[in-house]
Parts: sequence; structure tokens; C-alpha cells
Amino acid sequence: MTRIVRRPGAFVCGIDAAMDVIGGKWKVLILWALNEKTCRFGELRRAVPGVTEKVLSSHLRELEDDGIVHREVYAEVPPRVEYSLTPLGLSLNAALEPLGAWGRDHIYRGAEESGAEGAGAEAAAGPVAGLGKR
Repeated sequence: MTRIVRRPGAFVCGIDAAMDVIGGKWKVLILWALNEKTCRFGELRRAVPGVTEKVLSSHLRELEDDGIVHREVYAEVPPRVEYSLTPLGLSLNAALEPLGAWGRDHIYRGAEESGAEGAGAEAAAGPVAGLGKR
């Protein structure tokens, strides 16, 4: 069963509350990777280059506490743990898609202004450009 931890404190607006859940450098990229498929810890680590094991573990725990990520432990030897998005996590990714589209447009516009070709813009965009769609 998923437990949802409500953080104490008053939020100024909905964006403030949302940023409390997804704040940080890695959480949105974790959500993006899990939108593609259910992943084991090592797969997630490879899907989010640069994140440390400690930070990934911490963020996964926080996202699980917020009801965004589901952690499934299989009673096998050796133990297997898989992470997936909950319905709440899927709805959060859907809410983030317009932000990803804005970021993609912003990057392409910046590349066009500097005279870069489309391929360079795609490389610069990285995974955030397609947030939820690879």
C-alpha cells in the first residue's frame, strides 16, 4: 500500500506545492525514466547519468513517500526490487509534459538564434526535451 506523507507548512500556491514534490535536479529525470518503463535500481541509475546511488535512493524514497513512485519487492533470491509510477505519478508526468514542450521550444529557439542546426539542438535538449516521450 502506498503511503503519502504530507509535508507541513503552508504553500503559497499549487506550483509551490508541486515544486516541493519534484524539487531538485534529479526527480523530474527519474519521473521521465519511469514513464518509459518499470525499472530496477541499476536501470534507473543508467537512465539518469550523473546521479549518485545515495541521491537516487533518497529521491526514490521521497517520491515513494509522496505517492508518486511504487516500490515492488519480489521475494526471490537474490531479492529483486522494481520501481514504477503510481497513477498519481502518471498524472504528475502528464502535468509536466507542457513544461517539457516549453523547454524543447526554448532550446530550439536558442539554437536557431545562434545559427545552430537542428541536430545540435536535439543533442542539447537531452532527455528533458521529451519529458515522458522518448
